[in-house]
Amino acid sequence: MLIGLGLLMLVLLMLGFPMMVPLAAGTLYMMFTGMTFFGPDQAVSWMITGVGSWVLAAVPMFIFAADILTKGHTANRLLDLVDAFTGHLRGGLPITTAASCALFGAVSGSTQATVVAMGGPMRPRLLAKGYSDKFTLALIINASDIALLIPPSIGFIVYGVVMKTSIGDLFLAGILPGLLILLMFSIYCYVDSRIKGIEPEPKASWSHRFVALRKAILPMGFPVLVVGGIYGGYFSAVEASAIAVAYALLLEVVIYRQVSIRDLGSLALSTGMITAVVFILVAIGAAFSQTLGTAGVPEQILGPAIDSIGDNQILALLLIAAAFFVGCMFVDPIVVILILVPIFKPLVQSAGLDPVHVGVIVTLQAAIGSATPPFGCDIFTAIAVFRRPYMEVIRGTPPFIAMLLLATFILILFPQISLFLPSLGGQ
Repeated sequence: MLIGLGLLMLVLLMLGFPMMVPLAAGTLYMMFTGMTFFGPDQAVSWMITGVGSWVLAAVPMFIFAADILTKGHTANRLLDLVDAFTGHLRGGLPITTAASCALFGAVSGSTQATVVAMGGPMRPRLLAKGYSDKFTLALIINASDIALLIPPSIGFIVYGVVMKTSIGDLFLAGILPGLLILLMFSIYCYVDSRIKGIEPEPKASWSHRFVALRKAILPMGFPVLVVGGIYGGYFSAVEASAIAVAYALLLEVVIYRQVSIRDLGSLALSTGMITAVVFILVAIGAAFSQTLGTAGVPEQILGPAIDSIGDNQILALLLIAAAFFVGCMFVDPIVVILILVPIFKPLVQSAGLDPVHVGVIVTLQAAIGSATPPFGCDIFTAIAVFRRPYMEVIRGTPPFIAMLLLATFILILFPQISLFLPSLGGQ
């Protein structure tokens, strides 16, 4: 029966059905083949419970804020700021791209919004400078994945809801790992540019830097509002998301005037469509996860491995990272978080792992999966935005994936990197 479940879901995926269909079909398969003793009425109850958490209300708010900022000029202001300070370095243009993606991630919390907002202006500049399209596309989609670690992060919100972990702690825990990955990407860009003999841009004057900083100072207020407000005890994660929308409207509609009132209808519709997909996945994913649990599937698949690990934290983290890495290569990261986090929760508790640190490892695998073949969502975003074939988009990704995997091992061996800022916040 377990083999039949896997084949059914695999066939539906290969036939091109959206992820919600294999999840629903898998749930019904387990119920009607006797793998579990619960019926469809219980599945509906699980679906309602899955989307019943108040914290999930932050998801559409952050998506709406990202849509507003992508439509406006916030991305260009952040680009100009980073370029003013790093453009003169060897590999300065790709370093500017990576750092700008991290900054925009701190504003939007969305990898796909970052691909659109940063890739649009930077790809032509990188190509004109002499960088290949395979390097340019791989840099954009992988640097955009830093957005999953830099708060606010939808991945952290979903993990926090499922694991019942502080969203504020997760937001803080993602900052240093995100900066670590940015540093690794920057070193790679420097070495690659030196090998290719690409000369840097002229150094910007301090007056130009001051102007760029002044123009970008308001967009840089987003992470201060979100993280500072939550940790300062001024508002919750949901309230922070609403304030993020209000701040985005203030910047783009009132101050910069790049988004009109008429644009808000289409932006709200886009947000609604994306939110509907996310919440359907969350609902069906919750039912599927609960059904798997009642059918005893996790114990059948992972039981021996979990029993052999015991309280070995390094092995436990390696197993968790491997499972999420493989899962996110094929399935939407949100679905993988919803299904696998409950499965690994007993292992996290028995091994004495910090759930915040585990959340960073899990979300990093979601970031890797977003840009990893065959089904990384940022790959298909880049295909749609830049109108390039699939093979061309993925051809340059291996070095970046290797660096992300290296970052995973570093974070597993040195959990203090993730836990340092949350520990300060708790004092």
